[in-house]
Amino acid sequence: MLAIKNGKLVTIANGVIENGTLLVDGNKIVAIGPKVAIPAEAQVIDASGKFVTPGIIDAHAHVSIWEEGLGWEGIDVNETTNPITAAVRAIDAINPDELGLHDAYQNGVTCIWCAPGSANVIGGEGVTMRTYGETVDEMIMLSPSGIKAATGENPKGAYGSRNQMPKTRMGVAALLRETLVKAQNYQRRIEKAADNPEKMPARDLGLENMVKVLKRELPLRAHCHRADDAMTIVRVAQEFNIKVTIEHATEGYKVALELAKHGVPIVVGPTLSCRSKIEVRDSSLATPAMCAEAGVKVALMTDHPVIPVWYLPICAGVAVRHGLDEAVAMRAITLTPAEICGVADRVGSLEVGKEADIVIWDGHPFEYTTHVDYTIINGSIVYQRQYKLY
Repeated sequence: MLAIKNGKLVTIANGVIENGTLLVDGNKIVAIGPKVAIPAEAQVIDASGKFVTPGIIDAHAHVSIWEEGLGWEGIDVNETTNPITAAVRAIDAINPDELGLHDAYQNGVTCIWCAPGSANVIGGEGVTMRTYGETVDEMIMLSPSGIKAATGENPKGAYGSRNQMPKTRMGVAALLRETLVKAQNYQRRIEKAADNPEKMPARDLGLENMVKVLKRELPLRAHCHRADDAMTIVRVAQEFNIKVTIEHATEGYKVALELAKHGVPIVVGPTLSCRSKIEVRDSSLATPAMCAEAGVKVALMTDHPVIPVWYLPICAGVAVRHGLDEAVAMRAITLTPAEICGVADRVGSLEVGKEADIVIWDGHPFEYTTHVDYTIINGSIVYQRQYKLY
């Protein structure tokens, strides 16, 4: 049993508890509040003067499938042999000992959505995973937890340069629709063959995944920088009655009211980067604030390794500087990404019954001078800062 006492508990779901105590038994939070009895056998951490938060969650990153320090050998993020690769699975490329994962949990990021990249119109399965563990299977929380898709410049550039479809935005949208129609037909053939196995179509792993999208079991998580691309995804979502998120949402502020009207969440970022290409020339650090004000559900991302995963709390702090409410910003790197990534019933807030992914900070998480003192994942202390001066 583990007790964290005298801390400033940022619960996310139920406000802030000053000088509170949090009790962990096994991998679950079993008590939280200003007055919690601490069992004599409990290991006690005195968090006086410190912030205690849920583990930070990066809603969109490529940690462990785009490995650092290896060059091409460690880049397994895009299967650029076909614009439609719905069958590929991020889980099969994850290296659990990758350097970025160590950086993540040592800096308070306990969970990420690890996804294929954006070179393909449909990139494949993303997974929700913890950042600490000895094996991939131990780290996975939900697999799959979304199907990656992409619009605009990336798939156009990857395939148009080969004089191959898609060469235009029309081509990107057409391939996406065609794949969804193929999945509809595949689903119908399976349903018709329910009583006659001999008529069952040959198994197609990619179409199986797209059927899950059609059944709203998985969201289509679509890379969109430009507002027009975001609205294309909204149209497709309406046509096929599927759940979607807009990833990056660089120009999300231009269509924020439309996104809110259709209930489309956005995952904004990477914000601590320059205007590196035409699609992001209209980027704004106020995008999270403007979209949240319009009623859009907003999460933040690093898109690691575009910016390092451990900068996520700093991204949230910058968003606050540019108008985002502080509580909304904290939620945008904890409970909101947990909701988008399908694990909000397990993590994302400090609540009784949830799994104990907890971070203890020596200052406000948004301050660049703040250190992580402890990272606790699934009830176990996986990191403790040893050196106070560095």
